[in-house]
Amino acid sequence: MKRVLFISVLLGLIFSTGSYAQKNQARLAYIEKYKDIAINNMKTHGIPASITLAQGCLESGDGLSDLAVKANNHFGIKCHKEWTGPTYYKKDDEVGKSCFRKYKRAEDSFKDHSDFLRYRDRYAFLFDLDVTDYKGWAYGLKKAGYATNPKYPQLLIKIIEDYDLYKYDGGVVTDGKKKDKKDGKKVSERDIIPPSPAQLEAVKQLNPTKRSVWYKFSQNRPLYIKNGVTYIVANGGDTYSSIAAEYNLFPKEILRFNDLKSDTELSAGTVVYLEKKKNRAAEHLECHIAEEGDDFYTLSQRYGVKLKKLLEYNNKRSIHDISQDDVIYLRKYKK
Repeated sequence: MKRVLFISVLLGLIFSTGSYAQKNQARLAYIEKYKDIAINNMKTHGIPASITLAQGCLESGDGLSDLAVKANNHFGIKCHKEWTGPTYYKKDDEVGKSCFRKYKRAEDSFKDHSDFLRYRDRYAFLFDLDVTDYKGWAYGLKKAGYATNPKYPQLLIKIIEDYDLYKYDGGVVTDGKKKDKKDGKKVSERDIIPPSPAQLEAVKQLNPTKRSVWYKFSQNRPLYIKNGVTYIVANGGDTYSSIAAEYNLFPKEILRFNDLKSDTELSAGTVVYLEKKKNRAAEHLECHIAEEGDDFYTLSQRYGVKLKKLLEYNNKRSIHDISQDDVIYLRKYKK
């Protein structure tokens, strides 16, 4: 009897160990297959490769989930209003079936996941974290509402640490070090990771004591620059005409710089550009996912891009022709 019991226990251990090993191999195979894509997306979007891989493992069941197999959707991204591609319906945590995005290739799912995080305001704070701070990213994703599971951060961190995924965040890739074309210095892959959206939108205060600025502008208030365009912030009682006079500009000039046709009411705190806005947003700011209350004029002022160009890039005529979750291109869209 004891011998039979011992054999039963032994067989159970063998089968359970075999199952674990199989699962372990499936995850290793998944990581090996997609690590280069995750690293490349880290360099173009600034999302840690470890986070992308861990999310892919967790969300897709190491590429074996129904959604991953039948829809090439590795991150559980739902359709949302802006999605115009193929769809796949399946049951999830919500009542009934939900609409999920369907992709032609798994690589497209990885790219869309990077775009999804990069261009939504609620995830913007994550890009101010260091690319090696996978723990900060894991907890930040939960805070931003990516997942409802309260243990989501711990699950990601465990995958990253169990499989040493953090090694892909430090710039150690197959090509090793690259030389900078200008001065021949060796730079790591981390050096070419794009700045965060917050950094690209960051306000820089100009030094009015510099000669190039001193003779041109009044020193009565701070000057700022965004997307290479100089602006001030209006005070109470300001008008576009009074600001034009203060900075030796014609009233029509300052209205044109701010895409206005008449001297409309000016509220305190309003951004007023003192020179022409740019034809496109800062490099690496490709698009904006519309939030409630957005319109093309406010986005034009926010990003320092000419209103006419924004409408042109998005094939729109009215500044109000915009809905929540719309993808708004800030530069000419490259297919």
